[in-house]
Amino acid sequence: MPATLNDTKRSAIAMKLADMQAIQQLIIDNEETLLSQCNEKSLVKRLEDMLEDDRKNLEIVKTAITQYGIQSEPKESVQEMVDKAKNVNARSDMSLYEKLAHHELLKHGQIVSGLVVHKAAQVVGQDVEAALSPINTVNFENRAHQERLKGMLEYVGTQELTGEEPDQGLWGRVQDAVAAATGLVGSAVSQSADGENVDIMDLIFMDHQKAKTLISEIRSAENSEQMTALFGQLYKDLLVHAKAEEEVVYPAVRSFYGEEDTQELYDEQEQLETVLNEMKNMDNTGEGFMDKLRQVKSLIGDHTRQEESTMFASMRNNMSEKERKQMAQQFKESKQQLQS
Repeated sequence: MPATLNDTKRSAIAMKLADMQAIQQLIIDNEETLLSQCNEKSLVKRLEDMLEDDRKNLEIVKTAITQYGIQSEPKESVQEMVDKAKNVNARSDMSLYEKLAHHELLKHGQIVSGLVVHKAAQVVGQDVEAALSPINTVNFENRAHQERLKGMLEYVGTQELTGEEPDQGLWGRVQDAVAAATGLVGSAVSQSADGENVDIMDLIFMDHQKAKTLISEIRSAENSEQMTALFGQLYKDLLVHAKAEEEVVYPAVRSFYGEEDTQELYDEQEQLETVLNEMKNMDNTGEGFMDKLRQVKSLIGDHTRQEESTMFASMRNNMSEKERKQMAQQFKESKQQLQS
């Protein structure tokens, strides 16, 4: 049977996915090398968080390729680039700033590749779009990583040029934590002129990403005062997000997502609220607080993966775009009332 134009498109997407897998592995290798070369506590924790995300994202890319159903090798030029890039972090004549800058460029390229794959999937067919929807998770997390890398570059660059740390106090760090999420909000909201025609899945995903960013900032906080401010924001954000989902989202999806799966989401959020309330009364300078924070990170990871994979897929299959946008408006209104 002769190849059709659609076959050509699908093969091209398969090769781009193989490129992404090769680059994702390179990103992981880079972060492992950077960790071995970095002694600054605040940078190490941020790199550790990114490495954990990127290992998970590599598995997401592999799963998406399997679901897509077409295996491919990366382009020869991409493989050559990967081979050359592996030597960059091993060079002794390059500063940490230069190596981080190189890594940030890799992240940027991976973001663009992910967006191209997403757009191409929309062109080729609904089956392709459904199979590759998990790539959106990788795209969003890479955007957040890019914001963190910009902050790390500012920190390292200032140190290398002046021998001193940049002037970045408590409110600067809080602003940075929010800025990483704001970039994601801007991307989704800018798709409509008035910012109101946003899909509920975009809003939920943005809340998830902001929470993960705040957790990373708490782990990197340099004193108790910073930690208190950041945890206060995390606490309020998570409780408002959970209550809004329980008021607007879960009752609406229960009929098609299933009683057992929906109840599991309720139960997870109840467990998370319990842990957060325990943390609220703890000394945040102790190891017990950090143990609880790790538990929160794990709970959020499990919960968000379920929502972003199976619940989102169920919403795409059972709700129209108009219905999802109407739900987004209701979700925003619920959050506004809870925040007031």
